[in-house]
Amino acid sequence: MKSVIQRVSRAEVRVGGEIVGQIGRGVVALVGVERGDGLADAHMTARKLAGLRMFPGDKPMDRNLVDVGGAALVISQFTLAGTIRKGRRPSFDRAEDPDKAEPLYMAVVEELRQRGIPTETGRFAADMEVELVNDGPVTLMIFTEGGVVR
Repeated sequence: MKSVIQRVSRAEVRVGGEIVGQIGRGVVALVGVERGDGLADAHMTARKLAGLRMFPGDKPMDRNLVDVGGAALVISQFTLAGTIRKGRRPSFDRAEDPDKAEPLYMAVVEELRQRGIPTETGRFAADMEVELVNDGPVTLMIFTEGGVVR
């Protein structure tokens, strides 16, 4: 599972002009599910994201989402599984089939909610517009394989 995490001061996602998810201070997490990913990857992604100390406190990065009362906007992003090794058109062969990817994406969302983090989502498999104000900017990546961060 590949995820790109951006610290934000605010963010929203729209589908067809309608706001379907919106947060203030927190993170936007773009989550890409790859073939072979499982529940262990989803849970590890959420645990790592929940515990990431990426907000300022006494030091530039020593507080996590819960510490700052932040929220998460989690958006499905199958293009993170794309490769551009050959040619000029991306290949998405590593992206998981939607019927298997959606439950894993939602497992990340549910784990964050169980950890007390207010979590909004985009709409799975929809054409979305994501608007965010990157705070810092701070952008990190979480890659998991077999339930382990790599």
